[in-house]
Amino acid sequence: MTTYDERASLTDLTATVERVRSSVEGVIEGKPEVVRLSLTVLLAEGHLLIEDVPGVGKTMLAKALARSIDCSVRRIQFTPDLLPSDVTGVSIWDQQRRDFEFKPGAIFAQIVIGDEINRASPKTQSALLESMEERQVTMDGQTYELPSPFMVVATQNPVEMEGTYPLPEAQRDRFMARVSIGYPSPEAELQMLDVHGGVNPLDDLQPVAHAHEILKLIEAVRGVHVAEAVRRYAVDLVSATRTHPDLRLGASPRATLHLLRAAKASAALGGRDYALPDDVQNLAVAVLAHRLLPTAQAQLNRRTSEQVVEEIIQRTPVPTGSQQQRGYGLGSGLQAYGRQPPRRLG
Repeated sequence: MTTYDERASLTDLTATVERVRSSVEGVIEGKPEVVRLSLTVLLAEGHLLIEDVPGVGKTMLAKALARSIDCSVRRIQFTPDLLPSDVTGVSIWDQQRRDFEFKPGAIFAQIVIGDEINRASPKTQSALLESMEERQVTMDGQTYELPSPFMVVATQNPVEMEGTYPLPEAQRDRFMARVSIGYPSPEAELQMLDVHGGVNPLDDLQPVAHAHEILKLIEAVRGVHVAEAVRRYAVDLVSATRTHPDLRLGASPRATLHLLRAAKASAALGGRDYALPDDVQNLAVAVLAHRLLPTAQAQLNRRTSEQVVEEIIQRTPVPTGSQQQRGYGLGSGLQAYGRQPPRRLG
């Protein structure tokens, strides 16, 4: 039963997210699904990887999201000569105190924009691993906590572009979702010329939400109910990637956790305090595809990770009310989902 406080939290979440969404869409025209996924990752306490060709608005999206929230923001321009200490910080000898003093790096912010992350060396990219997973930095045996909320929004060009390094598998796995903006429609591009032709829309962008509001919304998302059938469906999707003949590396248990958290955030954005199989299904490609490694034969056949995940979605049964007799744990009918049954996609 949804309590009054829970209803109030979902109402507050919807209103706050709507303000942020409108603010970001004022800068990024014609891409509502990309903006929604970005907000989903933010409320799910994840990190976002924006991958696309140059000039389609990757950095603009990251900046618009950061400026729409009243919190600390730092940008890191990844270059081949960037050092790990530039990201995490460095200990400097203080002559007066006769001791080392830690100078925090650019990672010490609530929203960190990593621009063209795959232009830095793997050594520098690895400096983000502890920060993204444990939300802390360890330097000279001392651990420093990062602020909350904490989110890394990284952009990168495709690996076939010159002057780039492929992201290590361990780092790709720490990004909750990957999104591709794509080219705008002719109508959206024409509107962009009108809006961006004379002024930079980021200059007039003002915060529409505070960091403490985002923390409350994150707490509300944590309370979203996920039935056992939905959890099992997420596990079935991820498990299928580990045995698929076209993949030499499937998704990790961390991917299952990220998929579940993203599904809870998606449900909250839809005004529900319970997750549906739809939430898992709609996010599976964005959350899983960038973690997978196709086999050499699949690459020769031009099979992409996204195509493999789509195939797995089509083959994996979606839980229904009748499956409670087959161990899906739906309890009394569809009440474990909420008040309405899920729909089947595809």
